[in-house]
Amino acid sequence: MTLSPMPKAARSPFLTLTRSLEFRMLVLAGLLAIGLSFLSPYFMTWNNIFNVLDQSVVIGIVAVGMTFVILTGGIDLSVGSIAGLSGVILGLSAQIIPWPVAILIAVAAGAGIGLISGCLITFFRLAPFVVTLGMMAIGRSLAYILSGQTAISDIPSGLSSIVYTNLLVIPSNVGFLAVLYVIAWAYLTYTKGGRTIYAVGSNKEAARAAGLRVTFYSILPYVISGALSAVAITFSIAQILSADPLAGNAMELDAIAAVVIGGASLFGGRGSVVGTLIGVLIMVMIRNGLNLMGISPFWQGSAIGSIIIIALLVESIVSRLNAR
Repeated sequence: MTLSPMPKAARSPFLTLTRSLEFRMLVLAGLLAIGLSFLSPYFMTWNNIFNVLDQSVVIGIVAVGMTFVILTGGIDLSVGSIAGLSGVILGLSAQIIPWPVAILIAVAAGAGIGLISGCLITFFRLAPFVVTLGMMAIGRSLAYILSGQTAISDIPSGLSSIVYTNLLVIPSNVGFLAVLYVIAWAYLTYTKGGRTIYAVGSNKEAARAAGLRVTFYSILPYVISGALSAVAITFSIAQILSADPLAGNAMELDAIAAVVIGGASLFGGRGSVVGTLIGVLIMVMIRNGLNLMGISPFWQGSAIGSIIIIALLVESIVSRLNAR
């Protein structure tokens, strides 16, 4: 007597969990942490763990916005220059108005730039790559012009409180990152807007035929991405009390890499903020471990790029095997 294969509906929750992309990436992150702990005795110390979490904040915030954009099948290459420009706006504003208000102005500026990009892409059907590439050049240029090509260093010291205040034992910036990911996860998982974003990325015309607000939810991710870029640079400025027009350089590459490592498809419709968070941690752990081992920064780019490609290649092979 032959046994018939177990139907998909009867598979155990554990089997379903182990076949999920997020679980496999979490296992990869765990193996990476174990490997780095053997290579450097300082990696698994409490001080370094908090250091890794601290280093995850800026890129982690930007990666949330990038996740929303990529889920719709778009791309945002302007996040780095938006961060730089928003930081300059924050630095200049904080000299004449209270710094909490200056933060709101900087975030509004970032959201406004994202709104312009989203409208150009949605209403005029322009390629997201081209539009955000243009915005990247414009944003960086304006950052240089407004700052006078120099860093703005006379930032009010009170701004540092958003980073150097602890919530129990958790630094406030790390706590903010955790709350942000919970909110983003809940929105994408349980709200109509979140499901619409997935639908837009999967099949925009089908989503439109179903009566969903395709136009609004095609623009919204770029607004979120721009606003979060400004929020991210705010935490960076709060740590060093200086706004540099060069801040955020190459930030878009790290954000895209984190989202893709986390399992999102660049064609849209697939991905999650849980996967993005794991991707961010993998990126930061690699950089942190290489620094602890004394690897030259000039070699770190090659090492990180190679690991990213290998991880994506392995994930592609495993996904095809599981699909059989």
